Amino acid sequence: MLGVKLDYNMSPWKKTLIAGLISYIDAGSIVAGASGLSMWQDYLGMSSVQMGLLAALSSNTGGAAIGALIGGRICDKYGRKFVYNWALLIYMLGVLMICLATNYPMFLLGYVVVGLMVGADVVASWTFIAEEAPARNRAKHCGSAQIAWMLGPVVVFAAAIPLNSMFGLLGNRIIFAHLIVVAAWIWYQRLKMPESTEWVAAKKREKELEAKGIKERRVKYSDLLHGTALKTVLMCCGVYTFWNLAASTNGFFMPYIYEHVGNLSNAMSLFMTCLNFAVCILTTFIFMYTADRFNRRKIFALFSGLGVISWVVWTLPGDMLQTWMLFFFTIVWGFSMQQQFYQLWSSELFPVRYRATAQGFTFFVTRFSAAAWGFLVPILMATVGFQVAAFIMIGFCVISWIAGTFFGGDDRGKTLDEITADRYGDEIDENGWLVNK
Repeated sequence: MLGVKLDYNMSPWKKTLIAGLISYIDAGSIVAGASGLSMWQDYLGMSSVQMGLLAALSSNTGGAAIGALIGGRICDKYGRKFVYNWALLIYMLGVLMICLATNYPMFLLGYVVVGLMVGADVVASWTFIAEEAPARNRAKHCGSAQIAWMLGPVVVFAAAIPLNSMFGLLGNRIIFAHLIVVAAWIWYQRLKMPESTEWVAAKKREKELEAKGIKERRVKYSDLLHGTALKTVLMCCGVYTFWNLAASTNGFFMPYIYEHVGNLSNAMSLFMTCLNFAVCILTTFIFMYTADRFNRRKIFALFSGLGVISWVVWTLPGDMLQTWMLFFFTIVWGFSMQQQFYQLWSSELFPVRYRATAQGFTFFVTRFSAAAWGFLVPILMATVGFQVAAFIMIGFCVISWIAGTFFGGDDRGKTLDEITADRYGDEIDENGWLVNK
């Protein structure tokens, strides 16, 4: 494409950086809208139902869910590089639609396009990172993508404070526009990256079998619904899906909640949300340092337990909330580690032929669930109040904590092939296909 030569000597860290920057524009697209949600609501005259629909189909939820489901299958069939190159081009068109939106349908459609492409690209990129990372530093490489994910909200919210104040809605359009520039740079850099060596090796084995007259099998979702694969799917969904119901609320609605429930100003709400993601960056550095060295389930239990505790603040009546309590939530919630562990576990605990498909499926379940919940949140706030939603989200976080603490993996230092052999044993044949028994 464009005559760009592949760089086969590219270092693992450079590959991780270029692939992982999708997380920046993923998170950036989520919080760019959140940072100006009140202004868009006024400008477009959005009702609570329309706001819920926007949340349900955005890159935070439903759009990304469908994109991941489709992208995962394409990724395993045609390659990681094929997906993440084309997805970024269409992503830029979606963001452009949001930048130029003058009515609700155009704004919503832009969000849908962005969501679809983010879902496909995240699966391809996260899978690529895990497959190219050295075995002894896999958590470090996976964590670096999470740094990029957290950096997106920090940059966006920090920029939104002056831009929203000076330019109003135009400032928010400018924030969206910068995502196009970043995506264009990432897309060009990715043209130089070679395909995943793990995927290339798997396709080579397929061609060797075809030469012997053995027809290529097709990856099926039903293969993931048996034995160890099913247990792994359930664990990943338990960890990520239930946590993300709370996290998606935090990512999309929290500035709005700080304003309307916590009674903070718009600038202070953006500052608090920015601070939360800054703490998440610190947390990810802790993850990168510890997850390759110490028992992963114990690390998960400690930090994810803090996330459960943080939501207790929002169960209090609005007139009891104090600024220090909101700071407590902002900081402590930032220490939860579910997304870091999900990226690691969903990338290393499935065989190579099914890796992107499985991650796409679990990502789909997560974001689709978040879509349904995102649709309900503004309705709950308008009817029974945010306290009820907070109690429910505490329950979600408890389920996530149980799933990772008791059923997560601890495969430090092992290659992906070693992990597959240890976990699946005789459930996988000599050609890498799952055998349902």
